[in-house]
Parts: sequence; structure tokens; C-alpha cells
Amino acid sequence: MTEEQIRTTIFEALRKIAPEADAHSLSPDDDLRQALDIDSFDFLNFLVAIDEKLGVDIPEQDYGKLRTLKSIVDYLSAHTTGRG
Repeated sequence: MTEEQIRTTIFEALRKIAPEADAHSLSPDDDLRQALDIDSFDFLNFLVAIDEKLGVDIPEQDYGKLRTLKSIVDYLSAHTTGRG
């Protein structure tokens, strides 16, 4: 799976939890929760949507690593190598 496919999946998931936000305007280093004003429950729903779409189980201990668009793309790239 390419980074562009991963970004597309991320943006689709973000649109479901923050439909009014323009996720495409995020810079790679923006904190997603702050930039999109989403709470921890919405962020968890975002991670569940990513898991469902990409089949990447994200353990709770890794949630703190997934703060920015770049960190999420990097994490998912490392965990989807050889898929799709």
C-alpha cells in the first residue's frame, strides 16, 4: 500500500468523525486532535475506522505515537508493508 493510499484512507476516516473539517489543509506535523478539535472518543473511532479499512490492529500502547498526519502515515506504512 502506498503512502498516498494510506493518506486517502486517513482523510476518509477523518471526514466521518469531523465532516466540517478540511483534513486536506493539515500539515504533516499538525496535531490531529487539536487541529480538528476532536475529542478522545472521536479519535478512538478514527483509529477503529483505520483498523477496519486497512486491517491494521493498533494496540492501545501505540495511540500516543499517532498524533500527527506524518506519524500516522509512517506507522501505517510500516504495518501495511506488502499489503494491497
